[in-house]
Amino acid sequence: MSRRPHVVIATRVFAPEPVAAAFREEALARALVRVGARVTVLTTTVPQAGTAASPAAPPADGRERFAVRRLPAKRDSQGQVRGYVSYMSFDVPLAARLLLTRGVDAVVSEPPPTTGVVVMIASALRRVPYAFYAADIWSDATDSVQVVPGPVRRAVRWMETTVWRRAARVLTISPGVQARAVELIGDRPSLTMVGNGIDTDAFSPDGPVADEAGPFFVYAGTVSEWQGAEVFCEAFAAVRARHPEARLLFFSEGTGRDALRAMVRERGIEGIEFRPKVGPREVAAHLRGAVAGLSSITPGQGYAFALPTKIYAATACGTPVIHAGTGAAHDRIAGAGLGWAVEHDPAAVAAAMEQALAGEGAPAPEHLRTWTLANASLDGCADIAARAVLSAVRGG
Repeated sequence: MSRRPHVVIATRVFAPEPVAAAFREEALARALVRVGARVTVLTTTVPQAGTAASPAAPPADGRERFAVRRLPAKRDSQGQVRGYVSYMSFDVPLAARLLLTRGVDAVVSEPPPTTGVVVMIASALRRVPYAFYAADIWSDATDSVQVVPGPVRRAVRWMETTVWRRAARVLTISPGVQARAVELIGDRPSLTMVGNGIDTDAFSPDGPVADEAGPFFVYAGTVSEWQGAEVFCEAFAAVRARHPEARLLFFSEGTGRDALRAMVRERGIEGIEFRPKVGPREVAAHLRGAVAGLSSITPGQGYAFALPTKIYAATACGTPVIHAGTGAAHDRIAGAGLGWAVEHDPAAVAAAMEQALAGEGAPAPEHLRTWTLANASLDGCADIAARAVLSAVRGG
């Protein structure tokens, strides 16, 4: 191919939206440009952006340039493109956008699986390969929610596994996701473990520190059934009795945030604040000043393989992590010495919080930063993903 290959990224969220998927796809776009591709991103308007489309690329700061095309999509009460109606509001126009975009050589799809199906069909019609970014196992998440009807669960499983089977590349973000994908569709050359990480420029020990009174913990990220973040609120109630100056700050969104807030209010737990979701630099400023960052995975929901990016956000800033739950995240934090890995139990979490407040067993900030740069750099993972996508274009 004499001309630069043209790769289209189809994603319902994209930077500057402060969610992990948005920054993961931005890093992939930059990486694709670095390896010689022309990139167009088809995504949604940022909440309150006020424009229906944006041909913008990253600002003139020396970074790689790519085109971003935005259209509105339905958002929920928290401003998220989440839920089947919202997904359809992005997916239906996406079909036409993919078919009308000129000179496409490959497409990359971000979840959900409904978007993957649209990309799969459009790619077949255009006779171009596509890659699917398997940052999660959506059908497992759907199975873990008991109120979801059986036909919906089976439909999500069919969509996800069908998209994976027909993809030229399935980009998995962790060994756990890779292993689960192998269980569901078998071991295939298309399955490519690219890893996951954090923007180590935005999240670093260098920069402003949030002006907050007293020692505080930070939970930054999604709150839903499979995170089980209520364990931190229950634990903090005991910790607060002994440390009345301590606070717990949530910078979060998700299906469980309102219920969590209601639980805190009903139980009269003081010192817990639910802040609006903010951008990475503001989160980083709070993490720099935090006693510890918080992460959790609910046991028994089929999510033991998950490695939440909130772990890396904290360690990149030199801040240790308290993780509640078993599985890959527990093993990584314990094995790499990134903080305190405990059971998903209020008493165990409270003990870890007490240790963090006392500085007992806290890893050195330099160790946390060095480990993150070596093992969880978002740009490094994106480079691997970009090479995998271009190898599909070239038939490798």
